[in-house]
Amino acid sequence: MSESDKFSDAYFRERLTPEQYYVCREKGTERPFTGEYWNVFTDGEYRCRGCGEKLFDSHTKFDAGCGWPSFYAPASAEVIREAFDESHGMRRTEVLCERCGSHLGHVFNDGPAPTGLRYCINSASIELEAQDQS
Repeated sequence: MSESDKFSDAYFRERLTPEQYYVCREKGTERPFTGEYWNVFTDGEYRCRGCGEKLFDSHTKFDAGCGWPSFYAPASAEVIREAFDESHGMRRTEVLCERCGSHLGHVFNDGPAPTGLRYCINSASIELEAQDQS
């Protein structure tokens, strides 16, 4: 299977639940305070639900009170892509997985130090790989 075939529509439909597909591939948004990780603060790495790329570390996660998992920085600048988004009558910056193009959420300029950013991410687009506590 070539790299381009790996991330085909069929690949995502087989790998993701209908809700995850809606969020990741159709740029949907889960309702606040309903996602799996909005109130989880377990140590570990948050990976892309679509391709497994490491996107965020748990030590950058914070409670923004918005109902979605929020991080002040990605794992590295190379793992995300930003795009201008004018949907729903708003002007904001969309965040996507650089590797597979999955929609993750949006980034805002109202986060804590040291970056001042809030990556507001849908739980449906990420998967926590918990750190082994043994």
